Amino acid sequence: MWQTFGRFAAMAILGLGTAGTALAQDYPNRPIQFMIGFPPGGSTDTAARIIAPRMAQILGQPIVLDNKAGAGGVIGVESVSSAEPDGYTMGFGVSGALTSNVTLMPNLPYDPRTDITPVSLVIDNPLVLVSSVDLGAKNLEEFLAYAKANPGKVSYGTPGPGTAMNLAGELINQETGIGMEHVPYKGSNPALVDVMAGHIEAALIDLATFMPHVDSDRLVALGVTSPERTPLAPEIPTLAEAGIPDYGAQSWFSLVMPAGVPEPIVETVHGALVEALSDELVRERLMGAGLVPATSTPAELAERIDREIDIYAELIKAANITR
Repeated sequence: MWQTFGRFAAMAILGLGTAGTALAQDYPNRPIQFMIGFPPGGSTDTAARIIAPRMAQILGQPIVLDNKAGAGGVIGVESVSSAEPDGYTMGFGVSGALTSNVTLMPNLPYDPRTDITPVSLVIDNPLVLVSSVDLGAKNLEEFLAYAKANPGKVSYGTPGPGTAMNLAGELINQETGIGMEHVPYKGSNPALVDVMAGHIEAALIDLATFMPHVDSDRLVALGVTSPERTPLAPEIPTLAEAGIPDYGAQSWFSLVMPAGVPEPIVETVHGALVEALSDELVRERLMGAGLVPATSTPAELAERIDREIDIYAELIKAANITR
């Protein structure tokens, strides 16, 4: 009996493998749906609208963009994770929706480690720590010295609790002990406006929001959060070289698909994305929007998600960050 069962099981597995191979060989043969977890006009939407048309040309099928906005990108990732694993649904997973929200949202409707297929990094943007000229600090060293000498008097603005900016700020607190107070806003622009007006001392904002104000005489760019200087503003030092050794924090987007997508399809989509991001016009348009293109292997992205889930879990608990 067990020999008969074993033959049936082997045939079933072989059948599934054959079906998956046939699906991959025929892929893609119809339009692809691309989920965006934010409303039109934001940086994730902008990136998708620049990249998707070139990917569609490469794949030979239309890519239909669908804005599934809400919960900091969570609804978009949920729409991907719950779709059929046939390669016809994909979307952007932003860093928070795939890492910090595992701790911040106990009822997160998916597990980033098991319910998605990582494809590639797409955008890897540094954040920028800026201060008001009214504070009088000309660089990060002077800013840290002021904050240490005036405990409780330095506040920093971000687009809200639990965002990449908030986590980056708390990491600065953890690394330096300066104890900046967090002031949440409803977006990066309002926080930046209040820094320029001198209502708050500092802000952590995304590069796309900062770039139009790079020459402002009301702001001091203290440093970028990436391990290396950004090509969009190479004159700004990293926080690590400016005074916080080994510091590094990024705001990133990645391309994800549902768990269980056949590997040949993942390879096809990965290849199309890499080719699209190698296109000179695509890169120029992304950089012009303050977005730094980047790629990775699926395995590298999976490792980054796994590592950052653990890092941010410790940081969130230590800083008592809640949503």
